Parts: sequence; structure tokens; C-alpha cells
Amino acid sequence: MPEDGASDTYAIQAKWQRRWAEADPFRAGGDDDTRPRKYVLGMFPYPSGDMHMGHAENYAYVDTVARFWRHRGYNVLNPIGWDSFGLPAENAAIQRGADPREWTYANIAQQKASLQHFGTSYDWSRVLHTSDPEYYRWNQWLFQRLYERGLAYRKASPVNWCPKDQTVLANEQVVDGRCERCGTEVVKKKLTQWYFKITDYADRLLDDLNQLEGFWPQKVIRMQRNWIGRSVGADIDFEIEGRAEKVTVFSTRPDTLHGATFFVVAPDSDLAAELASGASAEVRMRFQDYLERVQKETDIERQSTDRPKTGVFLDRYAINPVNGERLPVWAADYVLADYGHGAVMAVPAHDQRDLDFARAFDLPVKVVVDTTAPVTGAIPVIELDEQGVPIDPGSAEPDLTDLDPARTGVALTGDGRLVNSGPLDGLSKRNAIARVIEQLEAAGTGRAAKSYRLRDWLISRQRFWGTPIPMVHTEDGRIVPVPDEELPLRLPDAHGLDLAPKGTSPLGGATEWMQTVDPETGEPALRDPDTMDTFVDSSWYFLRFLAANDPAEAFPSREADRWAPVDAYIGGVEHAILHLLYARFITKVLFDMGLISFTEPFSSLINQGMVLLSGSKMSKSKGNLVEFASSMVDPGADAVRIAIAFAGPVEDDIDWEDVSTTGAQKFLARALRVARDVASPTDVAWKDGDAALRRVTHHLWADAPGLVEHTKFNVVVARLMELVNATRKVIDSGAGAADPAVREAAEAIAMVLDLFAPHTAEEMWEILGYEPFVGLVPWRQADPTLLVEESVTAVVQIDGKVRGTLTVPARVSADELEALARTDEKVVRALAGRAITRAVVRAPKVVSFTTS
Repeated sequence: MPEDGASDTYAIQAKWQRRWAEADPFRAGGDDDTRPRKYVLGMFPYPSGDMHMGHAENYAYVDTVARFWRHRGYNVLNPIGWDSFGLPAENAAIQRGADPREWTYANIAQQKASLQHFGTSYDWSRVLHTSDPEYYRWNQWLFQRLYERGLAYRKASPVNWCPKDQTVLANEQVVDGRCERCGTEVVKKKLTQWYFKITDYADRLLDDLNQLEGFWPQKVIRMQRNWIGRSVGADIDFEIEGRAEKVTVFSTRPDTLHGATFFVVAPDSDLAAELASGASAEVRMRFQDYLERVQKETDIERQSTDRPKTGVFLDRYAINPVNGERLPVWAADYVLADYGHGAVMAVPAHDQRDLDFARAFDLPVKVVVDTTAPVTGAIPVIELDEQGVPIDPGSAEPDLTDLDPARTGVALTGDGRLVNSGPLDGLSKRNAIARVIEQLEAAGTGRAAKSYRLRDWLISRQRFWGTPIPMVHTEDGRIVPVPDEELPLRLPDAHGLDLAPKGTSPLGGATEWMQTVDPETGEPALRDPDTMDTFVDSSWYFLRFLAANDPAEAFPSREADRWAPVDAYIGGVEHAILHLLYARFITKVLFDMGLISFTEPFSSLINQGMVLLSGSKMSKSKGNLVEFASSMVDPGADAVRIAIAFAGPVEDDIDWEDVSTTGAQKFLARALRVARDVASPTDVAWKDGDAALRRVTHHLWADAPGLVEHTKFNVVVARLMELVNATRKVIDSGAGAADPAVREAAEAIAMVLDLFAPHTAEEMWEILGYEPFVGLVPWRQADPTLLVEESVTAVVQIDGKVRGTLTVPARVSADELEALARTDEKVVRALAGRAITRAVVRAPKVVSFTTS
């Protein structure tokens, strides 16, 4: 391959891509394959046009890992598919007046061609598209199983609504108050929607993260824990005057119940509407005006700590269950309807948001925790009176005037001892919490409880291009499942349908499709017009790859036992919450159903950094991207892959403007010339070759596995470059191309290069006289005798400055090294007659002298 010979590059690429297509060498072995198994998977792409370099980075890394494990003797499953339902396809179809199918499958064909040109070693026999009825049939099957187990349900509640895309969003799909997909500011809207009851699995989702410590990035584990957000405390039942049913409030600080001075409900909750409806006309009017303002706010705005507190008194009172005090009930926007129970007891002395509200509306502030009092581990200061008699610390009330939150505006949130709390006085926070829960349980007014930040997964969408929800609405108000034998419930033809977002699903306009019969009675009925969130598609797709073409079941349990969970899952950290959380949930449900034997879907997770362009994330909407296919036109696929691998650590962001494909081209040309220059036969005795070159080769064999397993791909490429240079030196001098060590090194280069530049590696392997395919050749073992260094360079420092170097035997003793340093001419000159007062020796690398 001449360094400027692009035609050679393209010819080599075409040649090996054709041979791979003909031989299908990367298909996973079947039941008769006795090799140990590895399941390597990259997060599958969305077909929104051609892929860009961010995708290229991800799939290059996936291919490196898959190829590595094949070389290590494993039967590797490395499949590919497309996450092909979703809004981008539908929005593009609306703009073009086309069927989303046409746009989607044309893009899939383009992306598939790009991946093949990239030299990826996929098992192409297992390709899946989530928009195929053969796939989404099993989404519907899964929905039915969750419905049977009480984990799929329908309810009316305030939801996140994207005004632009005209569809609901799960909480996880709202980023900084805006739609994750289009950036539009999200509003709240009350709708009846389908949910998956992920909160039933909150504890397991949280506790099972312990299994992933050391195998997933710590950042991702932390994000998952924070999102689930478990809090421990108590559910407390409050009476509302004039209301028969009690209202339950969750609190992590039930010990502060005696400090509650008012009660707050979310203005957009059913409770607030009910309480306001029983108030005077003036209160009802004030509440309605306030509610309309709140409905225009995002949850992010409502939770902000630096905005003025607003609210409306509902002219109703709650009764504190521990002391009978009447607490005025307010509707205030800092309480959210779908968090906790949509109501809170306000303890302004010990909660900053409650305090800000109390100060804004001149409400009482009552201190019930003395945060100046020692709790545990502190030695109390004993004060004496004028006669020297110890003063009883319990004989005087604590002076809290200097810390009064009503005056300072700063809530007392620290630990301390209870005051102004009747029988709880003097107790520490921990003991007071335990005691008050006992009291509440004895009185039947509360109980120990846990609360979570996690909300149930809202899965219904008011759009066309998704999995139809397989439920039937009967004339008498029942909702019944479509029978399994009628699945898949296929989408209707999009032609003739108005797909434009309008707040209701376009499927509702498919009149003929909507008409059906009640499966139980045969009476006329209607289908559910909504489709599923596309995160349902990706929550279990890794299992469908195990039998992508099986018409009888979603996945055979025996295949799950053979291959799953995924050994190495590779993709962007942007999926750290949504996709991974949902996949973990569905995995646990399938485990409970007895269909799989594991509880976590991905044993190891590798997150790559982003590929930037001029400092910004590549984005089609921003117009700042380098397309996958066009990036390979000039340098070739291998140069792009080498450049990506060499650009830096996998987890770091890289700017494409800083990536040198030209340097990668030159390196690959040098590697290929090494193979062409080899003049020894395949059966040459390597032990007779250049010893120094052999050591470089065997150090690479020894070190590369650990480097790859720790995703230090850039270091492996650097070591490959070192070996190419060392081999070139031997070729150009001494025994030259006929030296047996040159052949050994060239073969090592080809095998390791296969991880990053497979076309060039295959060409080298053939030139070296071997049959295809180098990608299937077992990794060679390093000769331990060649890993022992014969000599090393020792540094000699005098008073902290380097004054000389010594070439010494690798096994030199400390005494021998010190003696050599003391007599070295450069060191003697540098000492200039000064006496050595201290010598520190770290054989065989460092001698450090201190002088007087």
C-alpha cells in the first residue's frame, strides 16, 4: 500500500469485505461449539440518516472487543440491529408526506452499508429491526405478561407534555425542563396513560447495583442510585377538618412533627381541587387563578430554591396527629403532585423551603431540634455555679435565640436533641424518629415507610410510529388484552392518515383499524389508540438477539442460559439512566417469571466519550457533524479506526479536528511494507532471530491482553507503532528481512492490528503466507524468558537533580548500584568534592545522594 496510494486501500477493503461476506467467519458458533462463550454488544443505532463519527467511535470499540475475545479462543456473539421506531422517523415522514417505514428502512440500508465498509465483525444472521412486526409482536407479548402480573396499568395523572411533538414524556425524558428529543419546554397536562409499575422493583433496582460495583463506571452507578432516590422515614396520616378520609404524608423527619405549623398540598393534585371546591367562592377563584399559573411552570422551575415562594390558603385545616394542633392548609407550587403523596407537613424551623414559605406568608416557626446540643461522641461541658456546684444541664431551657430561623432565615437542618416536643424532649434525632414511629403505629396514625424519587414508567405515546398497545376498550368500560394468538397487532398503513402531532394519537384516525370486537363477548369494541415508548423496544432487545428469527418465542430460555447476560456492553453515558434502568427492570421481571436465571442484563459496561467537532457535540440538528460514510472516502476505514483508537482513552471526549487520519494512513502503510519485506519461510525457527526485536514482540504479547481488557486501546496502538519501528530497523540493518525475528514480529503486528485495522491485518496475514482469516487465529503466548530485562537505565540524583545515568544489569543489588554511582565520572564531577551525607537506593532504577 503506497502511502499516497488510495486505490490500494480501496482494493484491499473491497477484497476482504467480499471474502467476509462469502465466508461469514464471524457468525457465533452453535450448540456443537465447545469454546467458552462471550456476548459482546454495542448499543444499537437509531436509523436517522447516515451515522456520524460518534457512532463510528462506538462501533470501532465494539469491534475491537469482539475481535479480541475471538483471538483469545472464545465463541463470540456480536450482533447488530436497529432501534427503528420513534419520533425522528415520524417527524421526517410528516415533513416529506411519506410513510415512516420508507424513511426508516432506507436509512437502515445506508447505515448497514457503512458498518460493512467499516469492517465490523458482526453476526449478520441475527439482524433485527424493532419496527418489524416480527419484533414488536414480542413487545406486545411482554406488555400482556406485565399486565397479568399487575405491573401494567392505566391511570389519569399530570404528565409531562411536549407541545411540539404533541406527546407525553417519561420523567427521564425531560432534561432541565425541556424535551430530551427536541428541546421544547415541557408543560404539565392531565391525561389517562399506560404505566409500567417499575416502583415495585425500586429496592431491587437500588440494592442490586452492588453486584455491578467494579464492573460498571462508578459515575453510572451513582446516577442510577440518585435517580431511584430511596428515602427512609414514616407515612403519617393527617385528618382534614370536614373530610372523612385522612391524608397521608411521607416524611424523612417524623421526629419534627411537633414543629409542624402548616400543611401544604400540590396545587395540581386532586386533593387540592377537592379542598378548594368546598371553600368560599373567593378562595375557589384565587385557587383557580393560581392553578392556571402553576400549570405553565416546569417541575424544574417549581423545585428551584432561589425563586419567590407562592401559594394560596385553602381555608381548611389539618390536625397534627401527635398534639392535635390545627394546621392551615395551603396549595403551593414547591410541592409536586406525583412525588411522595402530593402533600407535606411543613416544619419551617428545620426545612429551608418550608421556612422560605413561612417567612413569605408570616406563618409560625417553631424550633423543635436544638442543633447546638451534643448528640453522641461529644464530652459535655460541665458548668459550675458560684459555690462550685455543677449546674444540672436539664434545669434550664436551651437558648436558641441566636439561631432563631424566623429571624435569621436559615433553617436548622443539622442533628441535635429534641426540644418543645413533649415526650420526645432530650432524645437524639435517631432515637426520636424510632420513638415517634412507635407512637404513630400504636395510635394507628402512621407507620415506618420508604419513599422514592423514582416514578412509574409512563409508556404510552400519542404518535403513530411505535408498537400498538395490545388492549381493547369495550362498550361497557372494561379494558381487556388482545389474545396472544392474535399478536402481532400490526400498525395500519400510514398512507391516508394524518400523522401531524395534534395531542391525540394518529391511530385514532384509522377508523377501520380502530374497530374491533371484545375478545370475551364478541361485541363491538375499540382498540387502544396509543403506541409504546420506544424504550420498551430497547429494554429487552439483547435477549431477542439470541434467537432473532425464532417465530415461536421471544427468546428460548436455553439460549439465555448459554449466552446471557451480556459480557461487555458498550455505548454512550447519555443512556446511564433511561435505557439502562428500564433494561434492568425488565430483566428482573423476566427473572421473576422464570424465563431467565440472572437479574442484571449487562455484566460489564463500557462508556465511551463523545466525539466533538470544534468543541461541540456532533449533532444533525446543529449541522456540526462528520458523516460516517464520507469520513472513510479518503483515508479508508482502517485509518479512521486506528485514528479513533489512538486519539485517547476510551472514556475521554475527543475532538475530530484533533484526530490525525493522515498519520494513521502512514502507519498502516509502514505495517503493510513490513509484511511485504519478510524474506523468511513460515516454518523458520524464531529463536534464532534478533533477541532485542523478539523481546519487543513478546512484551506486546504479554501486555496487550491486560491493556485491551482495561480498554487502553490507545496504548496498544502506541505499542504496535513501537513494534513496527523496531522491526523496520532490523529489516534495514544486520540480517535484514530474512531474520526470523522479523517474521515473528510481522505476524504479531498482523494479529494485534486485526483489533483496529482488520482489512490491513488480513492483507498482511495473506502476504505472510497464511490462509484467511487472521481474525480467527488464537492469540500467541509470550515467552517468559524474553520478558526478563537484561539491562536497565538507572538515574543518579544529587540533591534532587539528575546528574547522571548508568546502564546496569536488571538484577543489580542496591549495594552494587550505589558503588557504581559513587565511582561514575559524571557523578564524581558533579559532587565537586562535597561529602555524601545520605544515600537512598531503589535498585535497579534510582540512586539519590544528599550532600553536606
